[in-house]
Parts: sequence; C-alpha cells; structure tokens
Amino acid sequence: MAIKWFDEATEIFARTTARSTSRRGFLGGLGTVLIGAGAATLLPVYRGSAFAQSASTLVEEGDPNSCEYWRYCAIDGFLCGCCGGSATSCPPGTVRSDITWIGTCHNPADGKDYVISYNDCCGKENCGRCICQRDQGDSPMYRPQSSNDINWCAGSHADMPYHCSLSVVIGVKG
Repeated sequence: MAIKWFDEATEIFARTTARSTSRRGFLGGLGTVLIGAGAATLLPVYRGSAFAQSASTLVEEGDPNSCEYWRYCAIDGFLCGCCGGSATSCPPGTVRSDITWIGTCHNPADGKDYVISYNDCCGKENCGRCICQRDQGDSPMYRPQSSNDINWCAGSHADMPYHCSLSVVIGVKG
C-alpha cells in the first residue's frame, strides 16, 4: 500500500501523455533522437582512448619536409615545416584549426600503422611552398572527417585564411 501514490502518479502521467500525443508524433520524435544520436558519432572529434597505445616511443626516419615522408600519406596542402613551423607545430602568427581530418599511415621505421591528425594552420595567406597532395584513404565529402579537400580553417576560424598543414601522430592503430 505504500506505493499507491506512485501508481496513481504514473497513471495520471500516462493518461495525460496519451491525450496530448499521437503514435506518429511519438515515433517521429523517437526517430529524430535516434538519427541525431547516430550522427553525433560522425563528428571529427579526437578520441584519445580509441587507440591501442600511445605514440610516445615513436621511431622516425626520413625528411619531414618531403612529400614522401611517411606521415604525409593522406595530406593535402603546404607542409608547415617549409613555412616556418614543423611537422607538428604551426608557424608563428598562425593558429591551429580546432577540427581536423585523420588518416592512418604506415611507419616503415618500426612497421606499425599510426593514426595521424592533419590540422590546418590558419591566419596568414597560403605558404606556397612544399605543396603535397597524397590522397591515401581520402573519402568523399559526405564523410568529412576523412576528407582532405575541405578548408578546415573555415570551420573554427571563419575569417582566417589557410596557411599550411600539420601531421600529428595521435596513436597507434589498434
């Protein structure tokens, strides 16, 4: 008898809800929520826990200012190393874009595959040196997190032009 109030409250809530909604309206709302939840996983977000191990013991060889450098397997743009920065840092006077595209590149020095985040550096006119366009794993525009054909500066710094691109190792493919 102690939960009689709960039963009555539940009945009142259910009857009120049934009077004010329809099955089609409920199913439409439920479908909207499910589609929205599914689409949220498509956003280009860094998920550090998604990788098997860290890249702290990374062994590298080769010239980071060459398009043939292993990290640049999916790059499209000017290399920041030729523009006053490095493979992992923006040149002075530019800022790193908050959104990126990603790729998976094979490092011949240790035989492992690494997940690479390609960030655009924004704030100055394009560098014009060391242009590289390697499209390994590039996806169509409807999968933007894997497409290298987007000006990523426009997504986080609307008024800033593109300058160059970085390639940051974010983890080992697991």
